Amino acid sequence: MDTTGPRTPAENSGARNSDTQNTGERNGNAEMLAPDSLSAHSGVVSESEHQALRADIRRLSTMLGQTLSEQAGPELLELVEQVRRRAREVTSGEAEPDAVAALLDGVDAGTAVVLARAFSQYFQLANVAEQLHRSRELRALRPADARPLRTVMRRLAAEADPDEVADVLARAQLRPVFTAHPTESSRQSVLAILRRVVDGLNDGVSDRSLGSLVDLLWQTDEIRPGKPTVTDEARNIAWFAERLGELTVPDLLDEFASEAEAAGLTVPEDTRPLALGCWVGGDRDGNPNVTAGVTREVLELYADRALKIHGRLVEQLTTELSVSTRVMGVSEELRGSLARDRRALPEVYERFVRLNAHEPYRLKLSYVQARLLRTRTRIAEQAPHVEGLDYLGAQGYLEDLAVLDRSLRGHLGTRIAEGTLARAIRSARALGLHLVELDVREHSQKHHDALGAIFDAIGELDKPYAELTREERRELLSTELRGRRPLIRRHYGVPDDAAKVIDTFDTLHAVQHEFGPDVARTYIVSMAQDVDDLLAVAVLARESYMVELNENPRSSVDLVPLFETVEELSKAGELLEGLLADPGYRQQVRNRGDLQEIMLGYSDSNKGAGITSSQWEIHRAQRQLRDVAAEHGIRLRLFHGRGGSVGRGGGPAGEAIASAPFGSVDATMKLTEQGEVISDKYSLPTLAHDNLEILLASMLDASLLHQASRWPEKTLERWDEVMTCVSAASTESYRTLVGDPDLPEFFTAATPVEELGRLNVGSRPSKRPGAGPPTLDDLRAIPWVFGWTQTRMVVPGWYGLGSGLRAAREAGHTEALQEMREWAFFSNLIGNVEMTLAKTDLRIASTYVAALVEPAQQKLFDLIRAEHELTLRELLALTGDKALLARHPVLRNTLEVRNGYLEPLHHLQVELLAQRRATEEPDPDLERALLLTINGIAAGMKNTG
Repeated sequence: MDTTGPRTPAENSGARNSDTQNTGERNGNAEMLAPDSLSAHSGVVSESEHQALRADIRRLSTMLGQTLSEQAGPELLELVEQVRRRAREVTSGEAEPDAVAALLDGVDAGTAVVLARAFSQYFQLANVAEQLHRSRELRALRPADARPLRTVMRRLAAEADPDEVADVLARAQLRPVFTAHPTESSRQSVLAILRRVVDGLNDGVSDRSLGSLVDLLWQTDEIRPGKPTVTDEARNIAWFAERLGELTVPDLLDEFASEAEAAGLTVPEDTRPLALGCWVGGDRDGNPNVTAGVTREVLELYADRALKIHGRLVEQLTTELSVSTRVMGVSEELRGSLARDRRALPEVYERFVRLNAHEPYRLKLSYVQARLLRTRTRIAEQAPHVEGLDYLGAQGYLEDLAVLDRSLRGHLGTRIAEGTLARAIRSARALGLHLVELDVREHSQKHHDALGAIFDAIGELDKPYAELTREERRELLSTELRGRRPLIRRHYGVPDDAAKVIDTFDTLHAVQHEFGPDVARTYIVSMAQDVDDLLAVAVLARESYMVELNENPRSSVDLVPLFETVEELSKAGELLEGLLADPGYRQQVRNRGDLQEIMLGYSDSNKGAGITSSQWEIHRAQRQLRDVAAEHGIRLRLFHGRGGSVGRGGGPAGEAIASAPFGSVDATMKLTEQGEVISDKYSLPTLAHDNLEILLASMLDASLLHQASRWPEKTLERWDEVMTCVSAASTESYRTLVGDPDLPEFFTAATPVEELGRLNVGSRPSKRPGAGPPTLDDLRAIPWVFGWTQTRMVVPGWYGLGSGLRAAREAGHTEALQEMREWAFFSNLIGNVEMTLAKTDLRIASTYVAALVEPAQQKLFDLIRAEHELTLRELLALTGDKALLARHPVLRNTLEVRNGYLEPLHHLQVELLAQRRATEEPDPDLERALLLTINGIAAGMKNTG
């Protein structure tokens, strides 16, 4: 790379026009202090921090250039620089648009590999430097008095009803759920090196030390040698979860309690404001590799990490709690506990009594440590729990720690108790002994197939189960759920076609009794379209002894419908009404504390109808669900299935919560974190802390300060009418594109979606099973977004909004549209689309189309271009700005700099795709170079799926 360093955002700032500069000065301070603004979400926003970021990027870029020269040769470094300079000339208008393509025309595979690696690694290094400076900036720009939790606690104390505050703080729980959706293109080996680079920058290590890491990065293969297994994915998630559980979670919970206390509020001791969730090892929908055995294996992995965290804390406590009975007394409760411990674990007493005869806290902790070790062994050996010898779940562990806590507080040791012991108790409550709560997900049809095999084996129906109408299935399953007979005679065996589904429920039941009741208690039903889809799951759960509605009503599992398509979302309230009207299902909800969880899917709704209708239908669904839940006297927990890209629900999460309908957030919330978003948000402890703090504060704000509409009813009715107009026209425009019979072949030809499957980014297949010509239904939502993003068309992030805005304007709603900019929902939608449009580049996209798509299908690009021009024009007319991101000048310049480095990768990818598709047996280096361009563009775009 250029040994003088690349041009960074700060260096480009001089190119701003006066309008942009004035806008930035006008709004700069407010923007920088916003808790989760568009700019802060996307990168560094202050000029001062950009100076430091520029220095670090120049430093790393210089090292990368030196590495390239030493290990690939000075002539290849010169070629990289030549391509980079030509790309800069193209983006600045100093060279013809095809200048880079001409330079790369006919490039050999070996050279292409070096070029792709050089530009990809630049982005990887720039990204981690940006993470570091974003974390520093967030702390600098948010003084202690402006921290989100402090701000919201003060507002709650001043503005909310005290009884309602007490209720919400007692029930509050935020649960980020980590998934393995395949949008993280970087290998763990690469991510590990990049983490060391961040640590080196943060610690101020020498150029020699940093340079060795850059050399190591160059000598590490970026491409996975094979597809990761589910267990591989679980190890990756466990790494992040362990760091969060050990560092971030207890710190944040301590802050939560102290800020509440400072505001005069009380947080009950047993509250659990933060817990970690996970899908890896539980998500069966579309992934045949997730079996019952795999589920058990990953739960053992997660539990082992949790027990290590608790073991380290107990070891630290044992060192610290040197309180002696020769100096201070202890509680009778502690003495009695030690007597029971001695009877249960005499070998521990014999080993430690001599050392700790007068140090009862240390002696007690020796018993606790022994039980933790025995719990690890028991789980690994799948042995039964023995009361007193090991722990089943966190309750027994928490009771032991509570004995120590009460004794200290009762004997002048309150400040001692509020140190490491309090941290251990918070960690135990948040993590349990399982680290993450595992959700299980399966497609609704799988349950009906299993029940079909079971009922057909019984032979009492007038016709096969598969031929029943939905209403007939609903009546049958409702009656069966309230009955007492087992459907399956276990001694005769389970019908083959039902075995896998029943095995899943049996495994859930078993692990709750082996790991503790909280380890896996959520069952999500994909493509839930009617009441019978949930009744089917309830019946199957009953067969595995997880649901009982009669003599001793109980349930150990939450049954969660996932509404994914716009059609399902539009009927969400109706389906919940139908479920709660069924007496058996209503008893199931009562068994779960009158709490019903609902998951809202952003991916398939976007893929089917476009971003505008997807977001609007999700907003409307939340209103419907809120109202139905209130009518039936139940509480609602909404689970937002957000992806990394705007097209899949990405964007600033705090703003998304603020834009939810009033009254729809009730003390609890779940949301997915997946793919490249996990490493971007959670690699650094400070970024992880800030992200979770914003989410917690936003959840409390929405739960207590947004329970009534912020706008008059008639205003909302008028805005609803406008949004219905916008949504209808947007959907019509979007479906004109995706409904074109040539689109599947256009998409497959114009994008590297076929090649994505060879990148080995996840254990889940990128396509649904099927044969024949490609169809959009075959393609999963993530490759759909990934493919469009690679080519810079980014269709899922903006397509259709322009048609919708034009339709509303032509219908006479221009004034209302301007008013709606004050509406959080509409403002959030417009802001996210604006950022996506800024990342869209149809000049680059046209090179893919011209080189790779058959002339007869290129007409579709004309549709895309026309809607892009319309959307850009309508959005700028709405905002009154002269250019995209005019109110976010630093972010806009950051994207411009990235474009200069993305340009060569795009042209290289087009050239390599053309070469790859021209031969049936491509050179391995050609395949490798092509996959490297996918990696590089993903790193440069940052949110890819």
